[in-house]
Amino acid sequence: MKIHCIGIGGIGVSALARYYITKGHRITGSDLGESEIIDGLRKFGAEIILGKQQTGNIPEDADLVIYSAAVTEDNPELKRAQEIRVERPTLEVLTYAQALGRLTREYFTIAVSGTHGKSTTVAMLSLVLIEAGLDPTVIVGTKLNEFNDSNFRLGSGKYLIIEADEWQGSFLNYHPDIIVLTNIEEEHLDYYKDLSHIIETYQKYLDCLSPSGTLVFNEDDHNIIRLLSTKIIKKRIPFSINQKESEQIAKVIKIPGQHNIKNALAVLGVERALEIPDNDLIYRAIGQYHSCWRRFDCRQGKIDNCEFMLIHDYAHHPTELEALFQALENNFKDSKIWFIFQPHQYQRTFYFFDRFVKVFRDLDRTRNEYQAIITDIYDVPGREQASLKNKVNARDLVKAIDRSHVIYWPFNQLDQLLREKVKPRDIVVAAGAGNIYQWAHKLEK
Repeated sequence: MKIHCIGIGGIGVSALARYYITKGHRITGSDLGESEIIDGLRKFGAEIILGKQQTGNIPEDADLVIYSAAVTEDNPELKRAQEIRVERPTLEVLTYAQALGRLTREYFTIAVSGTHGKSTTVAMLSLVLIEAGLDPTVIVGTKLNEFNDSNFRLGSGKYLIIEADEWQGSFLNYHPDIIVLTNIEEEHLDYYKDLSHIIETYQKYLDCLSPSGTLVFNEDDHNIIRLLSTKIIKKRIPFSINQKESEQIAKVIKIPGQHNIKNALAVLGVERALEIPDNDLIYRAIGQYHSCWRRFDCRQGKIDNCEFMLIHDYAHHPTELEALFQALENNFKDSKIWFIFQPHQYQRTFYFFDRFVKVFRDLDRTRNEYQAIITDIYDVPGREQASLKNKVNARDLVKAIDRSHVIYWPFNQLDQLLREKVKPRDIVVAAGAGNIYQWAHKLEK
């Protein structure tokens, strides 16, 4: 089968492309520019066209076209694919979520869901099932060292583990046998109206669970409890930070933060659902996990002759920033930390403005010596509300925080800041979901 992927460099679409390549299909794709993911896909066997997307990129003999959720309806490749489908109805045109949803029907699917912690939970759960000999297939929203720096793993077993994203209701396309629910919070307010709308969508998602399926859920999360007050699910396995296994996990887990202990507890819940008997095996697998791409990802950095610790982190939501600051305080007491934050989307910055202000003001109460730098907001093509771009910017955020330890600095001058200020053995944190990772990657030794 010949499959074309529009937006093949996306973290989800790229994993699905890898799946199809391993199954012997021919994969072509397009994207706007180079990236580590694009480079890895080429080496894996995909044929990729970069630059402005245009109608001629669609193979006329394609059997299936898959497009990223970030692709808009006026995309010329998508429009051409739809025209071909009219001429040749055998051509299928699917969103990434629809294509992945089809795959979930072919496996016993474990879908990890929630506002935060999905990638880390999928990663730890994958290692547990591998250690238990269940040999899962995995599609995850980040790259894992354990998968040879890939976001995909092909297994021979009946299990599929996926990261089930809630943006635009994507997870409503899936057919899981186990749903893991880590937490529910306001997020993706470019799509959702408010928290009630989010919870209503999760209610529909729980209806996708197979009749004999199991829900593994965080009973410490009040929004999950609110959700479950209106849903009857026969097989439910709760987990809580207060359960006795938390202490054992804290002894073996290699990644910092109480939130990651909760993620590991979710993994234990799945272990119970699958009736994996060996608890020592579970703890051993959890202890083998050291982090994934852009999740408290510690590297060695260098600029000119100055060497320092460099930490990449995907945190772009106030709750994620709080967890990141807690992890830094627990692991690097009394350290000088240069915390560089790139806000992700104008609308997220606008809707969570007051919460971002509070998070950065609260650094006053930590033991570490912080210098926080807020740089320019990352503009996500096709997802921004134009009206908000004139209502908020990084300077506004810094002014509202009004603390000496928080300054604004232009994105294109961050190198200059490091050269002038950072000293050997300082810690530099590059936080955000935009292109700050690409900037920081150039600093790695």
